[in-house]
Amino acid sequence: MIRTNASAIALAFATLFAGQALAAPQTYVLDPTHSFPRFSYDHMGMSKQILRFNKTTGTVVLDKEAKQAKVDVTIDMTSIDTGFDEFDEHIQGTDFLDTATYPTATFKSTKVNFQGDQPISIEGDLTIKGITKPITLTVNSFFSGPHPMLEKDAVGASATGVIKRSEFNAGMYAPAVGDEVTLDIALEAIVE
Repeated sequence: MIRTNASAIALAFATLFAGQALAAPQTYVLDPTHSFPRFSYDHMGMSKQILRFNKTTGTVVLDKEAKQAKVDVTIDMTSIDTGFDEFDEHIQGTDFLDTATYPTATFKSTKVNFQGDQPISIEGDLTIKGITKPITLTVNSFFSGPHPMLEKDAVGASATGVIKRSEFNAGMYAPAVGDEVTLDIALEAIVE
């Protein structure tokens, strides 16, 4: 009888710890072929210009059970893509991104807010040109599950937010060229 109770207790502990192992946070690495920060701004009232960065790295840590997450992203600012080489160089100059001095920008989450199982907003610190400002990104779509092609766990999201470029010492020609910049971020990440 004592042996049976000891076995039952051992089984209960094993089950408990196995459940906790399943609920452990998972780390996902950004897929550079499907993770692109884009931004848009008003160009002298004539059009909305949309540009993107082609090189982004980082991680997402997701604990589904605890409904907690962390996002840590680094953007290669020299990978700006305006669709025109001369304009890429112009945007990388000291009046705007100054990529010779500040080749990267970073976003580090401080809090991810969930509604049920879905993240709905990400609060964090955005650093551009050595200047760090808080920003909140609204999550417009979210996916968590097996990647349909790679057969590994994956996450994906689209998020938006608004910043003022003048707050990052990149406000040349404002307000003729819009100071308000809309960020539109597409992100996919695969479990390590």
